[in-house]
Amino acid sequence: MSRLEIVIEKAMYRSRWLLAPIYLGLSLALVALGIKFFQEVFHLLPHILEIAEADMVLVILSLIDIAMVGGLIVMVMMSGYENFVSELNVAEGEEKLGWLGTMDASSLKMKIAASIVAISSIHLLKIFMNAENTANDKLMWFVIIHLTFVVSAFAMGYLDRVTKYAKP
Repeated sequence: MSRLEIVIEKAMYRSRWLLAPIYLGLSLALVALGIKFFQEVFHLLPHILEIAEADMVLVILSLIDIAMVGGLIVMVMMSGYENFVSELNVAEGEEKLGWLGTMDASSLKMKIAASIVAISSIHLLKIFMNAENTANDKLMWFVIIHLTFVVSAFAMGYLDRVTKYAKP
């Protein structure tokens, strides 16, 4: 192995740390989501007795949507860091998420796909609950887009399973 080759390989390996600020930046997105969540809650509370049930369900679905996106951000942030940068060191006695250290890049990809389908399902449900205000052609496109997410998630899962069992 030449000296140049060693230097290039070390530089490439160490460049993984360029991802660390990106994963840290996702925590800022989590803060922004938290602010948006409580903004929705504070808009709902003063009108809780006068708001129609369907409208309240729409707001609650929005809150669930925000919570699911937040969970997706945490999953990508933590698993991505562990898979591509460095192992997270959680001290003994500290709270540790059960899935930390167990999710490889393939299972992370599947969890992201499943989360996107779930988030899309909630969004589609919100649209259906407000269907009288949505044009039929728009409803059709929302369903087509959602089904594309579902089919893509199944295809990724199938391909992952096929390649896992095809390894010698």
